[in-house]
Amino acid sequence: MDNSVISRHQRNNPTGSGRYLSLAGRERDQMLRHIGVDSIDVLFAPIPESVRFSGELDLEPSLAESDLVRHLQELADRNAPGRGVLCFLGAGCNPHYVPTHVDALIQRQEFLTAYTPYQAEVGQGTLQAIFEFQSLVCLLTGMEVCNASVYDGASSVAEALLMARRLARRGGRALVSEALHPAYR
Repeated sequence: MDNSVISRHQRNNPTGSGRYLSLAGRERDQMLRHIGVDSIDVLFAPIPESVRFSGELDLEPSLAESDLVRHLQELADRNAPGRGVLCFLGAGCNPHYVPTHVDALIQRQEFLTAYTPYQAEVGQGTLQAIFEFQSLVCLLTGMEVCNASVYDGASSVAEALLMARRLARRGGRALVSEALHPAYR
């Protein structure tokens, strides 16, 4: 906003610039004149009468802020706590233990990127994590090489099935658990 708009806003709103107040008739008329129409009805004219809502909305009466907060808290209290409730979500959404150090690791700057998931650079943090994992596995096991270069679960499943087929040296079918995430299946 330029300064003239701000000062005009402050002059017209003596109760404070951050407050929400509905438009008065004078302000509404001024806005309509500014856009070049005589009434609000002109703005709705292109909408066919058959699709316009003409009744009254069945709304509960308004509440004071303190009453509204109390009402919302009562509604929230009806929810069961997340702990101790049987979970039927499945498909990778079931509760599982995530070690506390995972948060510390995923927040490290070298694993983050500012790019969107649709750009190749988004993989840089993933590649760094894979490299660190492979290096750690080599150190722990004493192996010279370790490969963990699969990006996601679906690729991992496909790679595992292809490897199993190569090792078995025969075609045929593979059994896949129903517990596997549906997107990967």
